[in-house]
Amino acid sequence: MAAILFGLLLFQETGFAERSVTVLTGATTGQQKISGQDIPGAKKKAVEDALEKAVQNAFASLVSRQVFGANLEFLYGNILPRASDYVITYRVMGGVQHKGYYLVGVESKINMELLEKQLTDARILNAATDKPVILFLIAEQTPEKLLPSYWWGNNPEPYSALSETIILEKMVQNRFKLAVTGPDRPDPSFYNIQFTSIYDIDAAMKLGKVLKADMVVMGKTGASESVNRMGDEKIFDAVIDLKGYDLTSGKEVLNAVSQATAKSIPGQEASGGAIAEAAVASALDLSQKIDAFWSKRLRQENMFNVTISGEQFLPRFIALKKELREIQDIENMQPKEIGTDNAVMDIVFKGSPQQFADAVMLKSFDGFGIEVTEVTDQSVSIRFIEKQDGLPRADDTDTKEKTNE
Repeated sequence: MAAILFGLLLFQETGFAERSVTVLTGATTGQQKISGQDIPGAKKKAVEDALEKAVQNAFASLVSRQVFGANLEFLYGNILPRASDYVITYRVMGGVQHKGYYLVGVESKINMELLEKQLTDARILNAATDKPVILFLIAEQTPEKLLPSYWWGNNPEPYSALSETIILEKMVQNRFKLAVTGPDRPDPSFYNIQFTSIYDIDAAMKLGKVLKADMVVMGKTGASESVNRMGDEKIFDAVIDLKGYDLTSGKEVLNAVSQATAKSIPGQEASGGAIAEAAVASALDLSQKIDAFWSKRLRQENMFNVTISGEQFLPRFIALKKELREIQDIENMQPKEIGTDNAVMDIVFKGSPQQFADAVMLKSFDGFGIEVTEVTDQSVSIRFIEKQDGLPRADDTDTKEKTNE
């Protein structure tokens, strides 16, 4: 098997305020044995092989290793046969004949939004809890501005913050969700929320809750002229200091401080270069820290009820319990009520009820299936259903060749 080289880089194809498509770009290799002298045919198949690997890597980047391993049948049956559907564009970087094979290197861009939708529709990816919804409130003050710029208070100055624009773009590229997007900002007073100061975190958390956010990230960007010099050019220092708050607990859960120094850039605000560098570093730091916190939060131990019902109940209930014992994150499982056609169980699980439901949906059973009919913070309802004949598979279609020429 040829080695796979894939650079994971998420970016936006268009501006932040416009409709954008999140893509994953990188390079993969492909190979195909040469039949007779059919080098063009072998090259075509090798390119298809490389694109399938690109889509496979994109699939793997969206899910955990456990989920990836449990859904190989879906990957090979439903995704890879239609790999070209997810390829936005590609180019062949090179090709060579080697020991009877044709080898290629292909750079491609994969439509992550379309792939994510397919996995969400198949209940393989839970988009609702995979990433938190974040409300950002970043005030910015530069040498060019007499007062800090911010949008959530009684500020007569128009809101324009380079640091927030860059940070939000990067966060969206990393699949985080925003409570506020675009130029239209909500007026806190509309919700009877008053900020007593720029950094009134109590008011910020109230606003975050009414906007259905999971977290609030609040802080400031400051820039000033550096004591350093480079001839006649001015050098600027920028510092971004942000704090993250979990709206469920109401507690501060992270702090991210980033600094940068850069010379002034012609045609931009003098401090723009330093702010831009600090913002890129801040977004990376925030992404890592929020991911770590959110993963830990979602894996907190929870106890909830699981209600199970359906026809041919007893043998199916026994089969379900056997499969549940194989889910590693179940800490304890005790029957609470058992009847002839239903049961209630107490489950202690390292994760949320929704994550438990997602794990159960990955299980397969002989002769029947399961349907998760309801998920709340305290319970999960499961119903046995008759298994339909046959496994839905994607239609076999020829790979459509796409180029960016």
